[in-house]
Amino acid sequence: MSKPFEAPNPGQDQGAQIEDLSSIPKINSDSLAARLEPFDSYWQAPENIEAGYSKFSAYYRHNYLRHLPDAKDSHILVVSCGPGYLVNLLKQEGYINVTGIDSDAEKVRFATERKLDCVAARAFEYLQDNQTEFYDVIIPEQELGHLTHAETIQFLKLCRSRLKKGGTLIAYTLNGANPLVAAENLAHNIDHFYTVTEHSMHQLMILGGFENVAVFPLKLYVFWKNPLNYVGLLSTSLFEFMFRAIYILYGKKVRILTKKIMATGTR
Repeated sequence: MSKPFEAPNPGQDQGAQIEDLSSIPKINSDSLAARLEPFDSYWQAPENIEAGYSKFSAYYRHNYLRHLPDAKDSHILVVSCGPGYLVNLLKQEGYINVTGIDSDAEKVRFATERKLDCVAARAFEYLQDNQTEFYDVIIPEQELGHLTHAETIQFLKLCRSRLKKGGTLIAYTLNGANPLVAAENLAHNIDHFYTVTEHSMHQLMILGGFENVAVFPLKLYVFWKNPLNYVGLLSTSLFEFMFRAIYILYGKKVRILTKKIMATGTR
């Protein structure tokens, strides 16, 4: 479990955060490059939306909870929250100050029907215009690769400007290091603009102004009640071991070969 965040000194950190935001050029969400799948909406929900609340809980519990602060009153913003799968899990885990935003009002409706604190809003405008709310944690649920490199760096800077001192960003995107899926990940969707490796993911976070950057594999086979997931975990682990060995033969030090890759960074 991560070390609890220390609250910033009142009146000392707020002005610095607003000053940071004033130096970042504003973006209109309608000008973003993605045309069919905007970055600020969640596109991974199953066809049965309701079934996703239980299905995705194991995924988020395994991959995200260990990066969150212990303090249950931590102020957390989930960007591209969709029906509120992550917001719902955090509420179940006892976090009491979790807000979700998504640009698709129909997806948000599922969240509000569950009494989750989610609202329909565009991500860039929400971060740019809301200068009174600062967060301990910001989590974009959509892949960063739905933005271009330039848009990604601006988004990361915006997130940093809305974090309290010591606050954490948890973000992910598609991994370009896995030779089986990297090309297909990029090519199958015109709104996927890039993939990363652990090195370039680290670079993006640094360009966004973050410190203490750490990069992790994002695990998919975490649904332990389904025996087939053990087969999937074993198979993908063997493939990744083989790919890692091949990279070594080519003089490349690549550790993370999962389909998706996650990073954390602090302000």
